[in-house]
Order: sequence, then C-alpha cells, then structure tokens
Amino acid sequence: MLVVGDVVTDVIARHRGPLASGTDTAAAIRTMPGGAGANVACWAAHWGGTEVRLLGRVGADAHAWHERELAASGVRPRLVVDRQAPTGTVICLVDTGAAAERTFLTDSGASLRLDPDDWSDTLLDGVARLHLSGYLLFSEPSRKLVTMALESARGRGVPVSLDPASAGFLEALGVERFLALVDGMDVLLPSRDEACLLTGLPHPADAVAELSRHVPLVVAKQGADGALVARSGTVTAHVPALPAVPRDTTGAGDAFSGAFLAALLTGAGPEDAAREGCRAGALAVERVGGRPPSPE
Repeated sequence: MLVVGDVVTDVIARHRGPLASGTDTAAAIRTMPGGAGANVACWAAHWGGTEVRLLGRVGADAHAWHERELAASGVRPRLVVDRQAPTGTVICLVDTGAAAERTFLTDSGASLRLDPDDWSDTLLDGVARLHLSGYLLFSEPSRKLVTMALESARGRGVPVSLDPASAGFLEALGVERFLALVDGMDVLLPSRDEACLLTGLPHPADAVAELSRHVPLVVAKQGADGALVARSGTVTAHVPALPAVPRDTTGAGDAFSGAFLAALLTGAGPEDAAREGCRAGALAVERVGGRPPSPE
C-alpha cells in the first residue's frame, strides 16, 4: 500500500479542565511524530500482512527524525525535504477528562507543499492500494498532486481511498469542491461530523448512505459509537466500538483507517475490516499520541 499525506511533529499537551486564560494551566507535554497520513501508514504496517510505503514532505529541521520513526514502525518512507518551509507542527490540546477530547492548532508547514513534481508513476509499482490524506486537498499544490495520483492509480486499476481529515478545513474548502475532487475514488473514510457536513444531513446513518451514492464504499468513524458501513446508498452494517478507557483521542481515526485498509488488503470484507478498525481505534485512545505501540 502507498500512503500519500502529511508528516508533522505533534506537541501534545494533556491538561485537565478548561484552559486558564491569561495565566498558567498545568499540563503534561510531549513531542511526538504525527500527521494523519503518516499515522495511517504506521497503523497499517503495525496491523501486519502488507508492505506500506509513505510519500510525504518535511522540512530539513526534522527530516532524519521522522524518517527514523517511520522506519521503526515498519513503514518505508519517501520523504521529500523542503528547503524553504519547516516540518509541519500541530499543537494537540487534550482535556484529560472522561472523553480525552482533543483540539488542534495546526501549522501545516512543509506537509501541504507536496506538489506534482514530487509524484512519479513509478511510486505505484507493485502497489495494490493508494491511500490519500484529506489534508492534501487543503492547498493548491497538493490538490494538483492528488489529481495526478488519482489519474495514475485509475490508469493502473489501483483502488484509491481517502480520509477527509478535518471538518473545519472541509467547511473552508466547500462541499461541492470536495465531492468533485473525490470523484473516481473507491473508499471514503469520514468521521461522523465530516459525513454530516458533506451531506447537510443531521443523522449519521442518512449522511453515510447519501455519501455512498458518490463513492462506492463509505465507512464512517463514530468514536465510541463504532462505525457505519454503506454501499450504493444503503447502510449495510453498524459495527460496534470496543470498550476503552481513553487517555488521548489524537490519531484514533487514523488508527481505524490504517487497520481497516490493512484488513482489506489481506482479503477481509468491509464489515470485518471495520471491526479491525474499531479494534485499532480502541487501542489508540488508550495511548498518548497518534502512533501504534513500538514493535517488540
């Protein structure tokens, strides 16, 4: 599998209760590798059964570190070094209350400066599936790369999946523009909020069913409510979540996507693959950061 997407540095600040404006709020702070695309690649490799490659763009400031971290997770990285922009950085504010919900402050940096010059059709040699991070749709250069990669994949008969990535950025991009950009893709992996935003429908099941009229297979991640699977305008399964005690929800959706895609590649059907995604999501929320456990 080839993943094309963002590689960023996560600064995770875990605090309890509201932030105290104008003064200090005590927090446990860690710097960790992240990025939706990179996280999906790492979880897919962790779930096993497939070789995972990653195309991303980073600054010279953190290139070596990110390459080592990806390789340690079993991913074969192809990182373009940007000499003009630093590696993207995301500050993850995680309230350590019961839901461990997170808020992101995002400086995309080099990650959204991927452009058509970074693409080569040879990247698809031996590839059975292409996965694109939705963050690539939020800048003009990386949108052009998405179009080129999608055309290359369709020419080779390689199925393509995409995770919309961010409801906030999607709203700025526009629904019609997004749906035009994903035309021809095989799998869409939105969150519940993203599915509702993209359709204007308030109920997740209705939203997922409607989206599956545009993309053949839609699997919506619903956190503690599991996942919905839809094909051709009909919800075909509701897969329950596994029990978990959340510490940090950063990257839980990426974990789901990585395990789901790895399972598809090893022959699982969509419903069974969604069960694997829910297993990975439960494991992810009990960890700090967006990456899987280090290999033994």
